[in-house]
Amino acid sequence: MQQNFDSQRFKHALGSFTTGVTIVTTVDAAGANIGITANSFNSVSLEPPLVLWSLNRASSNIAAFMQAKHFAVHVLAAGQEALATTFSQRGVDRFADVTFERGPDGVPLLAGCAARFECRTAFQYEGGDHVIFVGEVLGFEHWDREPLVFKRGRYALAVGKASAPGDNLSSPSPAGAFGQDFLVYLIGRAYYQLYARIKPEITRRGLNDAEYFALSLLGVRDGMSITELDAMVGYTGTRITAAVAQRLCELKFVTLDATAQPPPLHLTAAGHRAVIELLAVAQAASVDGEEALTPTESQVLRQLLAKVIQATDPGIPEPWQIGSSI
Repeated sequence: MQQNFDSQRFKHALGSFTTGVTIVTTVDAAGANIGITANSFNSVSLEPPLVLWSLNRASSNIAAFMQAKHFAVHVLAAGQEALATTFSQRGVDRFADVTFERGPDGVPLLAGCAARFECRTAFQYEGGDHVIFVGEVLGFEHWDREPLVFKRGRYALAVGKASAPGDNLSSPSPAGAFGQDFLVYLIGRAYYQLYARIKPEITRRGLNDAEYFALSLLGVRDGMSITELDAMVGYTGTRITAAVAQRLCELKFVTLDATAQPPPLHLTAAGHRAVIELLAVAQAASVDGEEALTPTESQVLRQLLAKVIQATDPGIPEPWQIGSSI
């Protein structure tokens, strides 16, 4: 065992343990609201119902909690990351614009969390550079919300694991085989099945794929040239050409400013309307595709796909960036 270890490395090692994120609240002797973000919360006993958490002795709030007879622990929900950040900042009114009610001794009880425990301070223990607070749970509430978690110094999301790995998928394929769990197959099939929901509306407006892509990109950033649009869709294998621009002009969806170089394309009122209508159709297809996912799973899916895109990115510009490198 390594005895003389580096405290920073020790902290990083502890970060391997994923925890929940809580906000602990109380009131000080003057009745002022006190609240801090903490991830040191844990259960102690079911009978009697006891929980614990710890606070660094250097905290400006240590005196308030050591004197408090009651406190409340709020297990934060996945959507409360901003609240967790606010209650970890110094020099701000942490309770400004925060909805809360009052518990024992006027302790603030925050709304929107995954669970909440109202506690009486039962014990306080020395814990090195921390003080450990043990609370007797006087009352609690629990809501069916995904929790916010903390891992390796960052907020994260908890996603339930399938009860049987590989449910609805075939057995893992041999190395190199194009099986049902092949990533390219999964992503490709998901894309084409979702795109099939949008395609009839695209066709109904007399558009082909290239024209639809160009129109959608102009909806993100109007005024791009043919060259810029073509670069944006390079990953699809589809080309945005002068013929595509001419066709959109004939449909009265865009106008081409020939006085500028390179000539920019601008959406007309009809073009704006078509973009909005097609966006609504695409959004409906997206909602249908995510129907079987929880909000947390949807967010994790987006993050994972973003990582795949980043790992395979050939350097194609993003349509959301300001200006252009073309």
